[in-house]
Amino acid sequence: MAKTVISILVLLCILAFGSLGYMLIEGASFSDGLYMTVITVSTVGFSETMHLSPGGRFFTILLIFVGVGYVMVLFREITESVVVGGVQNIIGKRKMTKQQESLKDHYVICGFGRIGQVICKILQDNGRNFVVIEKDEGELSEIEELGYLAIQGNATHDNCLIKAGVERARGLIAVVASDADNVYISLSARGLNPDLYIIARSSGDERAELKLKQAGADQVISPYYIGAHRMANLIIRPTVVDFVDIETHSGNLGLRLEEIFLAPGASFVGKTIKESVLKQEADIMVVLIKGADGSSCFNPAPDRRLEDGETLVVLGNVEDIAALERLIYANN
Repeated sequence: MAKTVISILVLLCILAFGSLGYMLIEGASFSDGLYMTVITVSTVGFSETMHLSPGGRFFTILLIFVGVGYVMVLFREITESVVVGGVQNIIGKRKMTKQQESLKDHYVICGFGRIGQVICKILQDNGRNFVVIEKDEGELSEIEELGYLAIQGNATHDNCLIKAGVERARGLIAVVASDADNVYISLSARGLNPDLYIIARSSGDERAELKLKQAGADQVISPYYIGAHRMANLIIRPTVVDFVDIETHSGNLGLRLEEIFLAPGASFVGKTIKESVLKQEADIMVVLIKGADGSSCFNPAPDRRLEDGETLVVLGNVEDIAALERLIYANN
């Protein structure tokens, strides 16, 4: 943008220089001087409005070298910008389309408002694949600048959800502003993918929450309720809230709460917590074990045996958890 403004200012300076030169050398009016300057620098070559003196002819030669040369360079830059930019835009869209088509076990984010932006940032920071559906064209350019995969359209339409790969997705998060739209998105997504995990935003109205669950949402979240609940707890039990914050990011303690799925073939499956790599190679505390059937075991005993398909909620040093995840994935 700044380069374009500078180019226009330089062109205006050349036109002013030429007009002033003809006015001083030939005694021309401003309009005649401007006309002579324009037909000279544009190489149009219409008839002259005045008989040029030797001084006027030398000035015209100078104007040709300065003005015509600059105009040619300017036209070349404009052409390159249009052609190259257009080609890059086409290539970029094709590349993005291929990436969207290859997505699997990803997340579909419907809406890129303030809540959607935070969700996308957290998913990106944690290495999760996702695609955003946003109908606002202005928001779309911002999404693409951030490097997120994006689809312009209304998420309540089945074709947009299909284009986002909802049939292959692991989960969908509906955070558009309207409760009615979130209900419709949940209903459409559930029809397209019965196994999809759906989280929907609610305004806090109990009727809206009920409708969202009836439409197929697995979880309904009210940002207003969560915000009020957190502020109240900061007054009543601030230390507990500070500790729970470890769940979402590393605090001053350098600790993090994380969930780890025990895939078949993991080296410590079939062993007790005491025997497993959790204590042998990393100082990690198992806070909760969630079974494949949905049952939960809080603060499991050291002799609790680990099984395939269980999900561990662990607390430990950030580096230790990362090393444990690498070990699990290396064995699968």
